[in-house]
Amino acid sequence: MKTRFDLDQQELPKAWYNVLADLNRPLKPPLDPRTNEPIAPEALAALFPTTCIEQEAATDRFIDIPEPVLDVYRRWRPTPLHRAVHLERALDTSAHIYFKYEGASPTGSHKTNTAVAQAYYNGAEGVRHLVTETGAGQWGSALSFACQTFGLDCTVYMVRISYEQKPYRKTMIQSFGAEIFPSPSERTAAGRAILAEDPASPGSLGIAISEAIEEAVRGEATKYSLGSVLNHVLLHQTVIGLEAEQQMELAGEDPDVIVGCVGGGSNFAGLALPFFHTAAKESRPTRFVAAEPHVCPTLTAGETRYDFGDTAQTTPLLWMHTLGHDFVPPPIHAGGLRYHGMAPIITHLVEDGVIEPVAFDQLDVFESAILFARAEGILPAPETAHAVHAAVRIARDCAAKDEKKVILIGFSGHGHFDMSAYAAYLDGELVTAPARGGSTAQLGESRLFC
Repeated sequence: MKTRFDLDQQELPKAWYNVLADLNRPLKPPLDPRTNEPIAPEALAALFPTTCIEQEAATDRFIDIPEPVLDVYRRWRPTPLHRAVHLERALDTSAHIYFKYEGASPTGSHKTNTAVAQAYYNGAEGVRHLVTETGAGQWGSALSFACQTFGLDCTVYMVRISYEQKPYRKTMIQSFGAEIFPSPSERTAAGRAILAEDPASPGSLGIAISEAIEEAVRGEATKYSLGSVLNHVLLHQTVIGLEAEQQMELAGEDPDVIVGCVGGGSNFAGLALPFFHTAAKESRPTRFVAAEPHVCPTLTAGETRYDFGDTAQTTPLLWMHTLGHDFVPPPIHAGGLRYHGMAPIITHLVEDGVIEPVAFDQLDVFESAILFARAEGILPAPETAHAVHAAVRIARDCAAKDEKKVILIGFSGHGHFDMSAYAAYLDGELVTAPARGGSTAQLGESRLFC
């Protein structure tokens, strides 16, 4: 009989939760761009291992976590759930604020949860080399760690502006034995085409994905690895929410509001989806708030349609919120949130009204990040700070109304490699970038009320 939790291992989940079993309607299938027909699974075999391809369309509610993956998870999981009592006092709020701290992972973010799984599955099928892209560097750090753990080579294409802004991420990636290149680069046809058009291009995740895929398909015993967006990636991240459910039960409270940041959607989904399952099963009213930067407002201003996941149009077409595969965002410091598209699962739940998207300016976000750091002693990553800011606004509104709400933050990672961003903010050098699609309030900020 399958059990959800191994209580002898400090409540480490033994199976991931698969939301595809509980959606009220199926996701729109990925399409082959050559035929506009649903893509055959074998067409993905050049990029992904068989198990990950199977997980893309699996309908089992729970999918067992392999024992070798659990062995690695046990190095840092379960991650702690903290109540932010000092932040509550600083805000003088009646709300109770909790945060699930994924900064406890070896590389400082949630990304390691799926990196370990993907490296294991690839290695088990004889793959010797993984190629990927990274925005702010959290995903590149995580995959380089996972590849080192399972004996695989790793190549990372890092969005050029983040490569320049965050040099210590490069050092971490190299410390785990991976090679790293700024994107766009001269190493691929996709990169050379971008540089020919704009030699000073800051890069984008779409461009870096194109470069990584190009190298992966031409390499021997080489596959591509993606850190967000796809169903199997979100599946692996649900270890976060499964742990948090049990921890909230131990705390004697249920969250009324769950907030997280969204770039491609994986960390938000990892926390939110298990609670979505439980809330639906128990008819429990729960709000799910997804925060993004207003200069890359994929959910709040993007179109919902089929689009490519990369700039060079090499991926299948995915039904998602998108700003267009050729979108190059302004070089804000939250590099992990600068993606043009969104996970199909998140798009689906936004369409159904389950998830509320909001967008914020980076100056407001960093103000809340500093408030959190001074109250709780943990410096949030710039991406995570978007979730913190959303929670702060909700908590302040609770204070104004003297309403008690339980708020749970998906604290996706620490900001120890983002000191240049904090230096720019504290020195008054961080600027407000023009919002795409309207002002911050028009993009949904006014909806954040208890």
